[in-house]
Amino acid sequence: MKYGIAIFPSKTLQDKANSYRKRYDTNYSLIAPHVTIKAAFEASDAEIKNIEQKIEDVVTHFDPMVLKVLKASTFQPVSNTIYFKVEPSIELEGLYNAFNQEEFAGAPSPYNFVPHITIGQNLSINEHSDVLGQLSMLDLTHQEVISEIQLMIQNEQGTWNVYKTYKLGKE
Repeated sequence: MKYGIAIFPSKTLQDKANSYRKRYDTNYSLIAPHVTIKAAFEASDAEIKNIEQKIEDVVTHFDPMVLKVLKASTFQPVSNTIYFKVEPSIELEGLYNAFNQEEFAGAPSPYNFVPHITIGQNLSINEHSDVLGQLSMLDLTHQEVISEIQLMIQNEQGTWNVYKTYKLGKE
């Protein structure tokens, strides 16, 4: 099975992201707006039990943290993806690094960590320019406290669902 680890923001921020995703994100129906902490990885039923324990161990080292959206940005010229830029923080970087080590569910991500919430992807060049131009004129700042992360599982139809939720910090 395929698994991943994500942070899901509040309904307020998800609604704001979805107002764009409905039209501009080809994966709109597959997963709710999120910040990816560990990209998709394969694990057997036996392996996932070990991974669950590792996640429980890691989250005790991270207190709830502030998630702050700054503006819209893009991965262009690599891809015509538009996203809400999440301000990098020591806490987010630490969480990402903890789950992207070789001993945790396979190889680390080949990409640098750019915390974000995707709002549009697979756009034409003209559509990309138009949407990014519109978004650059808006005040998209948003701040909230994140107190949990989710282990996700992908079903046969490609939809991602919450497999288990973990509270940050020691209980």
